[in-house]
Amino acid sequence: MNLAHWLARSAQAGGNRPALFDGQRCVADYAEFDTRARAVAGWLAAQGIVPGDRVAIFMKNTPEYLIVFYGIWYAGAVVVPINAKLHGREADFILHDSGAGIVFASAAQAQTLGSGARVVVTPSRTYLAILEGAQSDGVCARASHDLAWLFYTSGTTGKPKGVMITHGMVLSMALCYGVDVDQVTPEDTALYAAPLSHGAGLYNLMHVRAGARHVCPASGGFEVAEVLDLAAHFGRVHMFAAPTMVKRLTEGARTLGRSGDGLRTIVYAGGPMYNADIIDAVAHFGPIFVQIYGQGECPMGITALPRDVVSNRANPEWRRRLGSVGRAQSAVEVQIGDAAGAPLPTGTVGEIMVRGQTVMPGYWNNPQATAKTLQDGWLRTGDVGLMDQEGFVTLQDRSKDMIITGGSNVYPREVEEVLLEHAGVVEASVVGRLHPDWGEEVVAFIVGDAPEAELDALCLDRIARFKRPKAYVRLDALPKNNYGKVLKTDLRRLLKN
Repeated sequence: MNLAHWLARSAQAGGNRPALFDGQRCVADYAEFDTRARAVAGWLAAQGIVPGDRVAIFMKNTPEYLIVFYGIWYAGAVVVPINAKLHGREADFILHDSGAGIVFASAAQAQTLGSGARVVVTPSRTYLAILEGAQSDGVCARASHDLAWLFYTSGTTGKPKGVMITHGMVLSMALCYGVDVDQVTPEDTALYAAPLSHGAGLYNLMHVRAGARHVCPASGGFEVAEVLDLAAHFGRVHMFAAPTMVKRLTEGARTLGRSGDGLRTIVYAGGPMYNADIIDAVAHFGPIFVQIYGQGECPMGITALPRDVVSNRANPEWRRRLGSVGRAQSAVEVQIGDAAGAPLPTGTVGEIMVRGQTVMPGYWNNPQATAKTLQDGWLRTGDVGLMDQEGFVTLQDRSKDMIITGGSNVYPREVEEVLLEHAGVVEASVVGRLHPDWGEEVVAFIVGDAPEAELDALCLDRIARFKRPKAYVRLDALPKNNYGKVLKTDLRRLLKN
């Protein structure tokens, strides 16, 4: 089933319900939301877009994002969401690899693009003319196995890989949300303070189905005072947040003397949440927090830690449970496997593996990566953890040396390859260092005499700003094992000394 049917049905059932908000200003009810999405679909069809074609979105969080999103689905095409914080070169790679011939982009993002894709700036006269044009007759038929979303996530090589996300996967994720995470009613409000290109965007589905309100902060991002003001204004607010955002929200609310009135549910994921931070958050805001664990390859859908467990302090095991990522969601199986993928005994540390309705069919045009990641029906997450007798899964470490800063993924090799472009860099190795606000920050160990200012300039020219090292450490040589592999554990140890 094409999930654009959920928008069509909400428009039929309650077209006059307020739908899209720019800050506190309503810009569309559900009938208008649906009409504009149909107009986008009609225009795409007129441009030769057929079911299965890819159409990209390179936009900041605005109400137009959701209109374009559903317009693409209405046309039977595949949404290719691109993080608005990415460098233009990175966005161009995604456009080329996905084969997206059309990209809807915010003005600032459009200026960074150099690809051959047709760019539609939103908002613009062109975009407004699209909304006034011929509309799609209805929702294009799609099967559960048809692609809905092509999500690009970097791998150990640093080269982005397109995760193929089907309509059936998204349906599974959305239905599990109602069973394992939270209930949504028409009186609720989805607040998009985290990028719509990621998990926050996926969570629009259940709110569209319920006919709830969708609010994009006027700032376009996450500002503590603005979030608190919007929550108080709308009430019954749901928000997806990275752990660093939760920490900042708690500290900011306390500083401002705000209780968080109107916040109903905050789902956190995307990085390590330290027990002290979530204990502090619950103490200030109350039982509004739910944790989920997922990957692009199993979007938002591996485990869930419900609010009663996050908030419960009566159970003698509450601290251990709070340090976990919860139990398997309803549509998947989760097990801990050894190097060969064989299941390990309860309480044994190994690789977290998952299979079920929410798991991807593979990577876009990358059969080798698919074969490595999907084995015997199981998704090999690359994350290391254990499962206790009650089914609670606890992450022990992240393989692949990925750094999560402010909820965004940074893959060290990608940064290392840029640094090694400088003639004054002989060797480079990048690791994460704990940061009180961002969770982790990027630190580069350098062998060579390249000036830091030149390295900064090189990174800013090649990759997104958030991936740029925040510190450089000079060494005479990088520590290596007998096989010549850099010992990143030794580098992390140096940062602690």
